[in-house]
Amino acid sequence: MNDLSLSAHINAETRIRVVPFPSSTYPFVSLRLEGDGIEVALLAAVGSADILRDLARAATEAADTLDALDGNTPGVSGRG
Repeated sequence: MNDLSLSAHINAETRIRVVPFPSSTYPFVSLRLEGDGIEVALLAAVGSADILRDLARAATEAADTLDALDGNTPGVSGRG
């Protein structure tokens, strides 16, 4: 990954899309998160599918943690 740090709040209206860029010389996909006035694009080339899977697992873990913090999920007790 190249050096860049940014923060953006996501919400229920955040749009997520995958855009493939097939090419015989440099195929890649773009994973885009789009909201009001901001777009974040992660570009993944052939050979980096595992990191996208790791990102998906981390996103699932974050969602589960958020559910637990919310305290409104059946069977999950929140903090506080």
